[in-house]
Amino acid sequence: MPGAPAISIDGPKAVGKTATATQRARTLFQFDDEPTAEVIRAAPERILESPRPVLIDEWQRVPQIWDSVRRAVDAGATPGSFLLTGSAVPTDLPVHSGAGRIISLRMRPLAFSERDREKTTVSVARMLDGDEEISGTTQIKLADYVQEIVVSGFPGIRSLPDRVRRAQLDSYISRIIQRDFPEQGQRVRKPETLRAWLSAYAAATATTTSYAKILDAATPGVPEKPAKETTLAYRDVLSQLWILDPVFAWQPRNAFARFGTTPKHFLADPALSARLLELDEERLLSASGDHVGPNDKTRLGSLFEALVALSLQTYAQAAEATVSHLRTSRGDHEIDFIIHGSNGSTVAIEVKLDRSIGDKDVKHLLWLRENLGSDLTDSAVIYTGPYAYRRADGIAVIPLSLLGA
Repeated sequence: MPGAPAISIDGPKAVGKTATATQRARTLFQFDDEPTAEVIRAAPERILESPRPVLIDEWQRVPQIWDSVRRAVDAGATPGSFLLTGSAVPTDLPVHSGAGRIISLRMRPLAFSERDREKTTVSVARMLDGDEEISGTTQIKLADYVQEIVVSGFPGIRSLPDRVRRAQLDSYISRIIQRDFPEQGQRVRKPETLRAWLSAYAAATATTTSYAKILDAATPGVPEKPAKETTLAYRDVLSQLWILDPVFAWQPRNAFARFGTTPKHFLADPALSARLLELDEERLLSASGDHVGPNDKTRLGSLFEALVALSLQTYAQAAEATVSHLRTSRGDHEIDFIIHGSNGSTVAIEVKLDRSIGDKDVKHLLWLRENLGSDLTDSAVIYTGPYAYRRADGIAVIPLSLLGA
């Protein structure tokens, strides 16, 4: 805030945008309150004349306010003047992108280190710098990770009693279908089909399953399936609502192999996937052998990878880095996550649902290091074991609970 006149905080509902921004604002306008929104539509100058920092909550309900803020920045607004929070991308007005005026930041559900389960000892930022020592011991076990998958990273939901939390997550999904889609201008003729599509997408967590296969899984035995345009509309609206958080394929500038381009599928919070698949702690732990997806992952393995993805996205954003995945077009090499820093540094990450790591678990990381050489800053396996250490071959082995920003 000391260097930016306007910041937009984007993310799904209930992620904590308003609570976080309110701590930093002197004036608050909440546009989910229709009387407030109506007043500002008629007199947008009230926002520009209010004591700053000004927080504009759910700004997408009055989209023209974006351009008002942009013009205020052009006119010389001082750093820390405006905070905008939004849980959807507006579709009804062609607002200016705000490029060069308004900084956009994505807020995600709580990463693992933000849940106060363990003190971290390994930093993603230092790994990107290439000088991180790998050490530490954790008491967090598999059952603890499973608990964190199902309780969610939504701050206001995770602390609720089990039954109430499940009901809240179910209601969250229902509101997306019944209210949020219509508010985005997308009529849902068959809500049950959209829910089935969401469940199929959840089943494809951590895979690169095609959207055609997701649709087939959502409508088994149905001869007249929804048109392709309908399923693409599902994807687009869910993206506008920040419910989808895919990890896109890595495309290095100096490619040494042909890489796939399909994104890996993740919902904003692994708990949403677990609820859509009707998986609780007991079922996840007892059914950890059920294979799903083209990569022969277990349901628990996929959801653990989703928890890792959520955490890495958060840590990477704090380090001004991006997260992608690598898969060769022939499928002979695959690395779960590639973290690429703004200075060109690269960290490769594999995820293993295991308490011990062997040579077979690092073979793709060693292949990448052989091809990238010094351009690969560091490599690591994230697992569920108790110790953080560096193997004799230089590959780091890190419990998720010990990794932080």
